[in-house]
Amino acid sequence: MVWNRRTYNLLVGRVDLNGDVGESFGLYTMGDDEAILRHVTSANVACGFHGGDPSVMRRTVGLAVTGGVAIGAHPGFADLWGFGRREIQMQEQEVENLVAYQIGALAGVASAEGVRLNHVKPHGALYNMAARDRVLADAVARAVAAFDPTLILFGLSGSCLIEAGEGIALRTAAEVFADRAYLADGSLVPRERTNAVISDPEEVVDRALRVVQDGTLLSVGGDVIELNVDTLCLHGDTPGSGLLAARLRNSLESAGVKVMAPSMEG
Repeated sequence: MVWNRRTYNLLVGRVDLNGDVGESFGLYTMGDDEAILRHVTSANVACGFHGGDPSVMRRTVGLAVTGGVAIGAHPGFADLWGFGRREIQMQEQEVENLVAYQIGALAGVASAEGVRLNHVKPHGALYNMAARDRVLADAVARAVAAFDPTLILFGLSGSCLIEAGEGIALRTAAEVFADRAYLADGSLVPRERTNAVISDPEEVVDRALRVVQDGTLLSVGGDVIELNVDTLCLHGDTPGSGLLAARLRNSLESAGVKVMAPSMEG
């Protein structure tokens, strides 16, 4: 047996279940944070740029604290109209500053609630761009390390973002999306395609169990993809996300998988 990260994860039988939350702002409601936070183990809280506002951030952090859920910053492009899912071309220093600013904002809110951040996970277009562009990935990783080098950087499994974090000795968590379709190269199917998001709860659960237990997923073309998985993501804005999170966690635990957040202490 080849001993590597993927082998270790399969043998340990442990995975994090994270959700993107806190993305409402003002009078606009996105997702059902209360429902999803009952079942996930890590919360990626929007920091006011693609979604969220100071009041929503405080409320979401409070819900996470009550539920014993690890809290992470979810920085994105300043694009409320596009929900942070439109690519914006920025210089690497601008990206580093953008990410650092948002981490600091959520860290301040978390401090007011008596807790500290556990991780950072970029959102939407910023996440996908950093997954394939090492220069942008390095900028994100530098922002995380400069703020707090003990924070865990979440990134797409096998991506530049994971490589960038590991390159400066950050702890990383390889992420797999239970409710998103994949291309053969391990990248996500672009959201503009009709088959990008998987809405069938049974299929979502089956895919999650397969990648956690076997380390593989099927691409949209039927290719078998091998993936490291430290954390599984469910999108908070997906209809029925709370029920889906409950079903997924129950299925994982029934299969003997320990569902728990990654720790900054190792």
